[in-house]
Amino acid sequence: MAFVHSFTFPITAKPFRAFPNPRTPSFPTRSTLPFHNLLTRRHSDVFFTWDDVVRISQPESLPDDDPSDLKCYSDKIKFCNRGHEMQSEFRSFVIEDQIVGYIHNGFAENLRSYQDVFTFPPGQVTLHSSLSSPEDRTRAVGDVVKSLGEELIPGIRNEFYPVTSAFGAPIYFSLERAAAPYFGIKVYGVHMCGYVEKDGKEFLWIGKRSQQKQTYPGMLDHLVAGGLPHGVACGDNVVKECEEEAGIPSSISKGAVPVGAVSYMDIDGYSYKRDVLFCYDLKLPESFMPKNQDGEVESFKLIPVTHVANIIRRTPFFKPNCSLVIIDFLFRHGYISPECFGYLDLLQSLRSGSCS
Repeated sequence: MAFVHSFTFPITAKPFRAFPNPRTPSFPTRSTLPFHNLLTRRHSDVFFTWDDVVRISQPESLPDDDPSDLKCYSDKIKFCNRGHEMQSEFRSFVIEDQIVGYIHNGFAENLRSYQDVFTFPPGQVTLHSSLSSPEDRTRAVGDVVKSLGEELIPGIRNEFYPVTSAFGAPIYFSLERAAAPYFGIKVYGVHMCGYVEKDGKEFLWIGKRSQQKQTYPGMLDHLVAGGLPHGVACGDNVVKECEEEAGIPSSISKGAVPVGAVSYMDIDGYSYKRDVLFCYDLKLPESFMPKNQDGEVESFKLIPVTHVANIIRRTPFFKPNCSLVIIDFLFRHGYISPECFGYLDLLQSLRSGSCS
């Protein structure tokens, strides 16, 4: 990969914040970046258009690039599994003797003034004994989240995730989606790869997220993805998200096939993400054209799977957890073979978080 260091790729596009940070300075809307910089600029703005995506995806863009080298895939997975060494800075969030999350010691200090909601046994955070029902807990913790506000919990959107010790276990209460990583609860989502077969080759429909999205605006995404809210089954959520995000009618989306799950554990500051993504595949008709219905996707493009793999390996253009789902797709559809060095290690790393 020494060739990368001398390769220059023109990038001309509208700006977006790949990793949102209100303190990130503005960059010009036109830039010419060395390709090596494009690969490594993970915590600052990266600007691209579909033209940039297509050019970078071409095999001839990096003739010395080796598709059998799995390190670049591994790097994407490692990025979603940062901060293991920081686990000692978190205390267990316990409800009814079950660990439901993890809260950073620093963030816990913000909760101490709410003595009618939280109590602090040694090494733990739990809820006040007076909060005995899921409804009472949802209301009380929700009031705290609103009180802490956007400065401590950015992106509050009045969407709620179930708080539970494991998938399918009893639900203790529901928590504002934006607060989930600050309480370290398990979060579940559905991610669907929509693909097309043409002339013996497979293509993936890829979405470009709206610039107005609160998280990862402008980045690349699956055809369909969404968190699993309280009281909605995975299959039903796939059908709902298919209609909202890509205009796929239920007559087609009901054919989505569950193909497993990936998981990761990412610690970044006070945030402790413990996510499980249920993966689905949907083979779509060649004639189908996705159309976003909810304003969360800017546009779509049908790209050969081998080229999508190049985008994953070469750039930070994809929303980070989407890379994991696509890498899993590459395994299942035979694009990554056992002959590749590190095959089993990479496969195992796709479930680095607890699948429970």
